[in-house]
Amino acid sequence: MEELAKLGTTVTELRFALDTFYFLMSGALVMWMAAGFAMLEAGLVRSKNTTEILTKNICLYAIACVMYLLVGYNIMYVDNAEAGFLPSFGSLIGTQAADADHALESDFFFQVVFVATAMSIVSGAVAERMKLWAFLAFAVVLTGFIYPVEGYWTWGGGFVSELGFVDFAGSGIVHMAGAAAAIAGVLLLGARKGKYGADGSVNPIPGSNMPMATLGTFILWLGWFGFNGGSQLLVSDAENASAVAKIFVNTNSAAAFGAIAALIVCKLMWGKADLTMILNGALAGLVAITADPLSPSLMLAGVIGLVSGGLVVFSIVAMDKVKLDDPVGAISVHGVCGLFGLMAVPLSNGDASFGTQALGAAIIFGWVFTTSLAVWFILKVTMGIRVTEEEEYRGMDIADCGIDAYPEFVTVKGTN
Repeated sequence: MEELAKLGTTVTELRFALDTFYFLMSGALVMWMAAGFAMLEAGLVRSKNTTEILTKNICLYAIACVMYLLVGYNIMYVDNAEAGFLPSFGSLIGTQAADADHALESDFFFQVVFVATAMSIVSGAVAERMKLWAFLAFAVVLTGFIYPVEGYWTWGGGFVSELGFVDFAGSGIVHMAGAAAAIAGVLLLGARKGKYGADGSVNPIPGSNMPMATLGTFILWLGWFGFNGGSQLLVSDAENASAVAKIFVNTNSAAAFGAIAALIVCKLMWGKADLTMILNGALAGLVAITADPLSPSLMLAGVIGLVSGGLVVFSIVAMDKVKLDDPVGAISVHGVCGLFGLMAVPLSNGDASFGTQALGAAIIFGWVFTTSLAVWFILKVTMGIRVTEEEEYRGMDIADCGIDAYPEFVTVKGTN
């Protein structure tokens, strides 16, 4: 009996170590998505704004890590009452539970990289005309307070989760929330100069580096296996390991079908293979399947990606028609397709209903949009959120950073 007890203890410890390691490696993959967002956005903005968008991306990640450690994780998870509305406040990340199946710090690490993902969505939508310091100030509030509150309502056991709302890895909680904050900022910020003509025409503003944007998309695609796969939380038994394998395949299929759908739609609409739309098609499939990458069959996951890939193209075109200027298509990818992903969950998951999914989405969007709009407005009337017309013309690299990303391509006055 003593030997059996020792064996049982050893197996438990091994499972604890394996699940902790899997959680940490999944978090590392999601952290790598920060590089994907940085490369994608740097490729889709003009060269004169490259250094500034890269600065935003690395600084927002650092801010998210600091704010979520100091207050965010505590608001979202520590000592909160079930089915509650207001979070309680303990001490940083709390204490390790006696029956935990992975280390508490691994859970914090996995959660903090999700917060950074939500904030990364905002940076692309407001690119090329927002003040750097206004953006960073907003990042403090979103990552420290706005996101953790809706995170408590959903994943933290709050009242939205009690409604029966299902969002496995964050189509709404992370992606649509980031898009809601972005919409609020874009509405107050306005469009880039020259984007829309007085006659209602739309003037395309091409990105500067398509190889970089493509690399960024592949990095995001890779990181998404940690994003969705890690959300299973466990991998140390046959049932959970099989679930993780299915999540990986469904995630990959949705992205692939999304890219193909965008390719076909572009060919039918314009007769061309628009690379930026194809990249966003793959990302749209990833966002949509994130709401539930486990329940759908392999073919249904592909269909979800297929619909998302076509939907994002039409959404990007529609955003331009209403003059909502989004340089990278973030609002369409993460907002529109995030909502679609939430509403697709009941197709394969009997625990969800269309009514509760819609209500949960409305609560998340309403909270994040309203609070973000208030914060953006305060920043606008105090420090200002938009650079001057001259600074926008010269580029954000010079205005905010003083460093050109591609100095060899800059023509110095008085030289050839």
